[in-house]
Amino acid sequence: MHSKTPAARRYLKRFVPTMLAYVVLVMATSLIVAKLHPTGAALVALSILPALPILGILVVIGLYVREESDEYVRQRLVVAMLFGIGVVLAAATVLGFLQIYHAIGQIDVFWAFPVWCASWGLAQCAMAWRDRAGADA
Repeated sequence: MHSKTPAARRYLKRFVPTMLAYVVLVMATSLIVAKLHPTGAALVALSILPALPILGILVVIGLYVREESDEYVRQRLVVAMLFGIGVVLAAATVLGFLQIYHAIGQIDVFWAFPVWCASWGLAQCAMAWRDRAGADA
């Protein structure tokens, strides 16, 4: 990410508090569930609570793409995001069939977002490496 653009600076100002909220909510929810053993609607509400900042992160990312005025940076973001989506969809498809036919056990769908984030980041790293390698040639 090119943190020099105003949109990238706004992204970071939005991203950091949202991710901190996520960490706090995951820790608090885990503690509350472990200590109080809620059930029913309380458990459902507590279970959804840590997901809310993740939804916020998706909004933050969308705002960044919309607000980024540098076409080159925006194009790279979108290409990296599409790569991440492709990785998640491919993994979900393969793992889904493995689960359907009982070749593997259950895998929590919670992992979709972290895998997408990691894939998005790796794609950005690969593009940066490719650009540097091309500049050296």
